[in-house]
Amino acid sequence: MITMLVLINWPITSGLRALAEGQTPEEKQEFVEGAKLWPVYCAQCHNARPGSQFSPAQWDAITMHMRTLSNMPAKDMRAIKVFLKEAR
Repeated sequence: MITMLVLINWPITSGLRALAEGQTPEEKQEFVEGAKLWPVYCAQCHNARPGSQFSPAQWDAITMHMRTLSNMPAKDMRAIKVFLKEAR
């Protein structure tokens, strides 16, 4: 159980540091929402990965594919994509 919490919280903490400068409150809120939704939708099948593992274009393609497979609302996927791109 402790290991699971570490894996889920690792990108959240890292990404918050990345958002510290130059982000609007709305962008920060979308990141936080994505961080909350990632464990709900994604962590069931995937381990946490740093946002730097894929380019922004690759994240766009990956999230479009996963949204189609999961039938996830577009709003939720947009927030998760912001989280994935910013979590480093």
